[in-house]
Amino acid sequence: MPQSGRQRALKRILDLAVAVPAVTFTAPVMMTVAVAIYATMGRPILFRQARVGHRERTFRIWKFRTMKPGPADASPDDDHLRITRLGAFLRATSLDELPQLFNVLRGEMSLVGPRPLLERYLPRYDAIQRRRHEVMPGLTGWAQIHGRNAMNWATKFEHDVWYVDHWSLGLDLAILWRTLTVVAQRRAVSAEGHASMPEFMGTEA
Repeated sequence: MPQSGRQRALKRILDLAVAVPAVTFTAPVMMTVAVAIYATMGRPILFRQARVGHRERTFRIWKFRTMKPGPADASPDDDHLRITRLGAFLRATSLDELPQLFNVLRGEMSLVGPRPLLERYLPRYDAIQRRRHEVMPGLTGWAQIHGRNAMNWATKFEHDVWYVDHWSLGLDLAILWRTLTVVAQRRAVSAEGHASMPEFMGTEA
């Protein structure tokens, strides 16, 4: 069921209560990562890309750059050819995701929710999979603590829709806590044979 206005307000309060101190606490880490990226790869330091969020609205996600430059329409299947040693470390530790705290502060993302994906995936979803956009996209989510990038797309979307149907503040807090363990153990960072996930081409009937 879609979240009510009260539920969205409570979720926003939780986001700000965590994201504001998190930005302050991680500022030295982000500065160190930025310097390391500049020293090894030059500019740009941040990777910006259009993603689809709540109610299928497009916004620009921010991440620390982890790959050498490539064409604008580069496929995720080719990421392993461009990722650097530093980039692989940043992905394994999820440090590349830290700039998305600013997406949270801007109200474009939540701490918890389905991960925001590429615009070109929109026409490839079926009606049920598109329900993942009924809530704000998140830094982490139900799918991320149940296999992250080791599961296939169909299973990942099933987890996303489950979250939409079962959302609560308690669930968000549980996911945030479990995320700390998943990140610390560096589990399921990528799909087998890929730097992250293969491109989603649609679910076969």
